[in-house]
Formats: sequence, structure tokens, C-alpha cells
Amino acid sequence: MKPEPAENGRMSTPTSSAPRTLLITGASRGIGAATALLAAEHGWDVAINFAHGREAAEAVATQVRAHGQRAITVAADMADEAQVLAMFRSVDEQLGPLGGLVNNAGVVDVAARVDEMSVARLTRMWAINLTGSMVCAREAVKRMSTRRGGAGGAIVNLSSGAARLGSPGLYLDYSMSKAAIDHFTVGLAREVAAEGVRVNAVRPGIIATDIHASGGHAERVASSLHLIPMGRIGEADEVAPAIVWLLSPEAGYTTGAIIDVTGGR
Repeated sequence: MKPEPAENGRMSTPTSSAPRTLLITGASRGIGAATALLAAEHGWDVAINFAHGREAAEAVATQVRAHGQRAITVAADMADEAQVLAMFRSVDEQLGPLGGLVNNAGVVDVAARVDEMSVARLTRMWAINLTGSMVCAREAVKRMSTRRGGAGGAIVNLSSGAARLGSPGLYLDYSMSKAAIDHFTVGLAREVAAEGVRVNAVRPGIIATDIHASGGHAERVASSLHLIPMGRIGEADEVAPAIVWLLSPEAGYTTGAIIDVTGGR
């Protein structure tokens, strides 16, 4: 496929020519794990990041290999830049050139009003959900951008339906971090559009994963059915196809997009 000139005269390398190594943060469970398995079915080698739960990450890697693809597991806390840099070096050394990044790792906290939130809570939320995603994207662009000698690639950020709704009385800080991800997605997409790097986001709604339980709000899923027009909770494997499509050459003219997977909410 011949590269087409960008509007500013620079050449933009098509995603179809990019390497087939994919890094997914927070991939030992939930949406990250479902994305790893579907990506393997579509020919991606996968680096599976985890902060805790090595055994679960290794189980996902085993399933990726069963699809005939290479897989590694890489421990890294998204709030620690040194660990993130070490993670990218491991991917470089063990799987080769990076062609895709899914910024999936994220946290919620216990339900609280803003007047009950500590600075420590806010600092943790921004560090993992926003700064960590931005640092990962920075490192991915360094490797993918044609301006830096890369062969192009795609980044998919995980936002949340909460970014549009605010989550009052629950976790306004989380919804703010995801609204920032939306803004970051659009801005970065435009920044690197002429360098062969596409940047998009997926905004899941209420999905049957354990993220709410990890924040001490396990009943959130079951108590939210009445809020969803489709009348049911989503599954992780219903979010993964949107992510994998955005990584694919079929989405080659799509950048700066945010896809809702929310059951109509």
C-alpha cells in the first residue's frame, strides 16, 4: 500500500504496515484480558501488563499462545514512571517493534462525595488513570512515529461512560480522569496524525468486571440495570471488538474518535 501525503505535505504511513506487537496495560483481567485474546485471534503478539496478579496474567498469556501468537507478561505500576519505562524496554527486547498500545489500566475508589475526598486519593487517581496513560502513550509514540523512524501504529485509550455523566456521589474523581482521557485522545490524535500513528478511545459503560468490587462498590453493577436502555450489563468481550477494530487496518482513516459501548446509556 502506497503511503498518502498528509495535508501538511508529510507522508503518513498506513497502519497496515505497522509491526504486530501489542502492549495492553491492565491485561490480566476484564476488558484487558478479553482484548488480549481477541487481538491474538487477529494476529497480534501481545505483551500483557499487570500490577498485581501474576498468575492471572500468565493464564492470559497461555491462552494467547494457544492462538499461535507470542506473549509475555510484564509487571508495572502505571503510577511509577521507572516501572513503565522498564516495561517498554522488556517489550522491545522480547517481542520487538511496537505496533499497538491499549491504555486499559485504571482504578476507581470507594464511593464518596467530593467533600469527602483526600488529596492522597486524588493523587493516586490522576497518577494511574491519567499520567500513567500519558506516559505510556509518550513511549509508544517514540517507537511508532514515522517522524522518529518508526513504522506507524495505533493507540487505543480506555475512557468510560462516566466521563459524560460525572458519577456524582460515587467517584467524580474517576469520571474527571476519564474525561481528561477523552480530551487527551483527541489532542494526541491530531498531534501525530501525519506521523502514521492513530489515536482513538473506547468509552465502556457498566461492564461485568471486578473494577467496582476493587473499589469497594461491588453492588454497583447489579444496582444499575434500570439506568441502561438495553436493560442489561455489558460483558468484557463486547468491548474488546471495538478496541481491536480501532487497532486494525480497517480503521486506517479513523483517528481522534471515541466509541461508546454503553448499552445506549
